[in-house]
Amino acid sequence: MKKKTIALTLTAMLAVGASIPTAVIAKPIEAGYQEALDQFDQKAIRKIDVDRIYNHIATLSEEPRVAGTDVENRAVDYLREEFESYGYDVAVQPFTYTGYTEPTRIDLNVPGFDQGLNPGNFTYGVSGDVTAGLVDAGIGSPADFERVDAKGKIAVVQRGEFSFADKIVNASEAGAAGVIIYNSGPGALNGTLGGHDDRLIPAVSLSHEQGQALLKHVKANAGSEARIVVEGAKTGEHVSHNVIATKHPTSKKKDTGEVIVIGSHMDSVPGAPGANDNASGTSVTLELARVMKDLPSDTEIRFASFGAEELGLIGSHHYVNELSEEEKDQIIANFNLDMVGSRDAGDLMVASVDGEPNLVTELTHKSSKKLNGEPTTLGRSGSSDHVPFHQAGIPAALFIHSPLEPWYHTPQDTLDKISKEKLLDVAEIVAAAVYDRARFDNQHPKNKKREETPVPKEAFYEQSIR
Repeated sequence: MKKKTIALTLTAMLAVGASIPTAVIAKPIEAGYQEALDQFDQKAIRKIDVDRIYNHIATLSEEPRVAGTDVENRAVDYLREEFESYGYDVAVQPFTYTGYTEPTRIDLNVPGFDQGLNPGNFTYGVSGDVTAGLVDAGIGSPADFERVDAKGKIAVVQRGEFSFADKIVNASEAGAAGVIIYNSGPGALNGTLGGHDDRLIPAVSLSHEQGQALLKHVKANAGSEARIVVEGAKTGEHVSHNVIATKHPTSKKKDTGEVIVIGSHMDSVPGAPGANDNASGTSVTLELARVMKDLPSDTEIRFASFGAEELGLIGSHHYVNELSEEEKDQIIANFNLDMVGSRDAGDLMVASVDGEPNLVTELTHKSSKKLNGEPTTLGRSGSSDHVPFHQAGIPAALFIHSPLEPWYHTPQDTLDKISKEKLLDVAEIVAAAVYDRARFDNQHPKNKKREETPVPKEAFYEQSIR
């Protein structure tokens, strides 16, 4: 929305939230709309306990749940035990991926430079301890390295025009021992190199202001040296998990053979407790599973929590890729809950990858109109766990508030920022929407034939750099 370390990150609402259409403000059920709720809506929502949702968030957000770590593993155990306590059959699906361990130490020291430096790291950067002379290498293009002698030196380059990884590889191939990349605009610089590359050399980032000051120092002091220290950074095989609880149709005789997936991701980014991103969506999923366990239904409902979303939707891609073509044909909808409780985020929107309506958005508009008097705004986002379902031709949409809160992907994403009103609004809307399709007496229209759908590049947007 996720964010990113993120290959596929949150869509335009992260970076240009102001351009998103204004969504309907979430409202509690008012007397004027009560008559619009039929007995089936009431069955689906009357047992929702927002305090349970809040308490799940409190438990899950005690520490960052980084993919592949012991904390994420404890979250897996917690989810499995909760689902089982409701009476579900639960499957824990492990998967391996090439992951990155953040460094334990990042230092940049420049003798004679009297300003403080706050170096940052690049995801997939390598460890190393390098002391060498400094050289201004422009933007780090091959042409820049042809005009300067960077062999054995630390190249200082500016962000822009091409990727961080390309800049570092260009420096490496020119014989440089290390790289300092500074921002091209105000503020600190964080980024990813996209993956491991044997040609990478130790590199750190600086803000624009610090980078400019460092270059000024280099020009005024011939032979200036620096020391870069990066310790503990490594890339290797990691294991994460998906957790899936299945509600089977109440009667085999009335089984439609259809499946609805309500999903969320359990992991967070390093350093962020992830109360909103995404303990909120995970906790709403848990509560919906509890509430819907004994509701009579003719449709299978799966409650899924995916791992390693923040690293590129890895868990949900694995889940969808492991499905047979027959299983994909059975899944008629994916409701993806990602960041659904922040008091400081904007209004609720339901976003498909292509911005076009589908079964999920249509059911959601119907239920939200009953609950709030107006339908939830339709948006567009290609940045969360609904993407793999969309690519497989399965109707899917993301539930999220836009614009995002200021502490997205920061240590300030904590429990005290969570709104119970927003949690309850999303839980009620999704519960009513899902049960509208899954209940016995609903007349189900014939589904369209599923076709795999590529995600257009314009559906993805670069994550805001914080």
